[in-house]
Amino acid sequence: MSKTITIGNKGKGVRSDCSVTLEITESGGIQLQIDSKVKAIYGKQIEKLSLDILAFYDLKNVSLLVEDSGALPFVHAARLEAAIRKITGSEKEYLLPFLDNNKYQTPRDKNRISRLYLPGNTPSLMINAGIHTPDGIILDLEDAVAPDKKYEASFLVRNALRNLDFYGCERMVRINQVPRGLDDLDFIVPQNVNLLLVPKCESADQIRQVNERIESIKKRHNIQGNIWLMPIIESALGVLRSFEIATAAPNVVSLAIGLEDYTADLGVRRTLEGNESFFARTQIVNACRAAGIQAIDSVFSDVADMDGLKENVKRSKSLGFDGMGCIHPRQIKVIHDSFAPEVEEIEKAKKIVNAFMEATEKGLGVVSLGTKMIDPPVVKRAQHTIDMAIKTGKLNINWRAEENVN
Repeated sequence: MSKTITIGNKGKGVRSDCSVTLEITESGGIQLQIDSKVKAIYGKQIEKLSLDILAFYDLKNVSLLVEDSGALPFVHAARLEAAIRKITGSEKEYLLPFLDNNKYQTPRDKNRISRLYLPGNTPSLMINAGIHTPDGIILDLEDAVAPDKKYEASFLVRNALRNLDFYGCERMVRINQVPRGLDDLDFIVPQNVNLLLVPKCESADQIRQVNERIESIKKRHNIQGNIWLMPIIESALGVLRSFEIATAAPNVVSLAIGLEDYTADLGVRRTLEGNESFFARTQIVNACRAAGIQAIDSVFSDVADMDGLKENVKRSKSLGFDGMGCIHPRQIKVIHDSFAPEVEEIEKAKKIVNAFMEATEKGLGVVSLGTKMIDPPVVKRAQHTIDMAIKTGKLNINWRAEENVN
């Protein structure tokens, strides 16, 4: 094995990251060189952290070059630890203190209207993602990370879960495809991750494998609390087995569909109209409704086309999806606004729910609104509209009490 290794990113356009070049030497002590534009301000902190990590791994003779472009400590620590463990084979973990803000759990039925994908090896995109208020932030270890960068990305995502402020967003990670993704869990599960996305899922057995590894890690680390799963359906086989996957385990809270891989599997081109994926999308929605979980639509890849995104969300909503992924913060508001019920829908739903509740309070077996009878499915649909209006901030949770007062 080589005694010299470089980990991280550097060069023009790289921000909030660093590159470390580590060489294990026979003698000469610790030779540390720091190349940073902010060395005058943060040089001492970078030096101390580097020396602390080297001491933690009992490295006494090394040459270390740190090329810094404004990396936060959790990034610097991830890069150097990855280099040390890659070159020495050590399994010891160097962990900075866990940020108290990241110790929250999320409920099974949490809002998942928007989920923002972030490449797992690009810290500059992670740092302030939470201020855009998506329902969830996905740190991606799969497609967004080059194969030769996946090892170092595991350390960065682990440290981000511990030390990055997510501003209350659901903290998600997309692992690699099973079985490779099972090894990602050793980095992720102990860090109070809220939800794991399981890509290219084609069977319930893959979910069982993930849960078996999760339970083993939780037992080893004495971890309590739930870790939710969101399998991503990305093939014809996955679509046909969607109900099997949706009911594979109690911690499966939603299914997502990935249309880029799905259309590639079919051998067709993905279009804006989406006729080629209509069957798959309706199959996913029906599987989710039958299983009592959320249905999540694919991302819209043109980040500049807000009108196209809005139309896409309307189609998604009309099929019964509960949310969709996004790849740029500017998409979040459009997704939230477009999934939210319109004023006319809310007012009609309020009248139906009010009529149902008044009839129930009076012990009436028949519910009517004006001259029309209201069937249970109509009430159920109206209640869903009310719930969505509350979730998206279009309606106060105490709306009925306020109407009675007025």
